[in-house]
Amino acid sequence: MPLTAKQGQLLKELKRCKGELSGQDLHARLRKGSRPMGLATVYRHLRQLQQLGEVRCRHLPSGEALYAPAERDEHHLTCVDCGSTTTLESCPVHSVHLDAGQLGGFRPLFHTLEFFGLCGECQQRHQGAAG
Repeated sequence: MPLTAKQGQLLKELKRCKGELSGQDLHARLRKGSRPMGLATVYRHLRQLQQLGEVRCRHLPSGEALYAPAERDEHHLTCVDCGSTTTLESCPVHSVHLDAGQLGGFRPLFHTLEFFGLCGECQQRHQGAAG
């Protein structure tokens, strides 16, 4: 299915950025360009791009959603205390195979993997506070 002009514009902007962007950040970047779009339109088209398998979304412990092109196979370690995120160097689930019987007609578009816990600094801070 071909992308609409606005979907293409969003995807192009996401690909131009090396990291992930929130909907607000993406909206702000587009406001500076020649073809701005409203915030609600940005979120609507991000959702459609997710449904097409073009964009992935992950949620931080704060609730903020971050978007990136689905082709970027990044997975993360996220601290639930300070919110810091570390990108894993490789994907540990690439070798996982789901056969048609397991999928039951489901068509995977992309996957995400994220581990939540405490970073080293937050662990030390918690240990110091408990002592």
